[in-house]
Amino acid sequence: MRYKILIWLLLILMSLCALYREYYFSTKKLQMIYQCWSVKDQPELQISSNWFNSTYNLNLIHKHMRTTTWSAPIVWTDTYNESVLKAYYKKHPVTVGLVVFAVGSYLWYYLGNFLTSANKFFMVDQRVIIYIMLDDFAYMPLITLNRLRTLKVFKIKRQRRWQDISMMRMKIISEHITDHIQYEVDYIFCMDVDQTFKGSYGLETLGDSIAQLHTYWYKESPDKLPYERNESSEAYIPVGEGDFYYHAAVFGGTTSQVLKITRECAKGIMNDKKNNIEAVWHDESHLNKYFFLHKPTKLLSPEFCWDLHNNQNPDIEIVKLSWSFKNYEYLRQQV
Repeated sequence: MRYKILIWLLLILMSLCALYREYYFSTKKLQMIYQCWSVKDQPELQISSNWFNSTYNLNLIHKHMRTTTWSAPIVWTDTYNESVLKAYYKKHPVTVGLVVFAVGSYLWYYLGNFLTSANKFFMVDQRVIIYIMLDDFAYMPLITLNRLRTLKVFKIKRQRRWQDISMMRMKIISEHITDHIQYEVDYIFCMDVDQTFKGSYGLETLGDSIAQLHTYWYKESPDKLPYERNESSEAYIPVGEGDFYYHAAVFGGTTSQVLKITRECAKGIMNDKKNNIEAVWHDESHLNKYFFLHKPTKLLSPEFCWDLHNNQNPDIEIVKLSWSFKNYEYLRQQV
């Protein structure tokens, strides 16, 4: 009996060897296939569900816009029901990625504070993978992470100018999504490192494609927005057209949508570069062009990315993420 079992095991082993020689696949590929099956496409919660309140509170003196003309929610702190969101995502668990670039003096000047505050406030009680793109491992700060959180650190080439860093990040993000991120998370946010989380930044921000309303421009009409006006640029938007001005310090969505966003922006940037053109606000100009052509499915109010040095504004009840103070002269001396 044992002899027959050994013969069968030998035959199975020989068959597997034959298959391996004809159809080679690596352990990494098997892992990606498994992760691809395990990462689920989550249906975006619609406004019709009771997570979002699109009606105005009549007790408030100031009333802000809550939905776009294409029916996308604009998330303010008084528009969402946190308990409904938690109940939904408890039944539909997700993993959220957070990509941040830290190069040159930005690495040691801002990264530690960004990571410490993200560890405290970003997607609390959710599975989170933070992807750090830096140019020098020696300056990576030591952070003790809360549960369900993972850090993945990648080295990137340092660019000569900050403008080049700004423009190249779209290409780098798209490459990393293609290579591994799409198999690891359901949603992903891309954020500037010179920011600090001030309050809970959670499930209310998740969506297919997420755009951030800019602190300084969210109330302005399209003809006053600082879009790219050079007709030769891929980022060009004609005067009078457009919807909102979006801040490139925060954008996100599902991995498939963010891959589309970053690929298209990188393509536009590279085409401009071939023609010796540089959009006035670099990757932000190209991001605004993308969202002009492909409307975001969820907009975050300026509460989710606010400049605390800006004048007091009755619109802003709670600041979720704030711009960090920039000592430009000090940073310039340390480069």
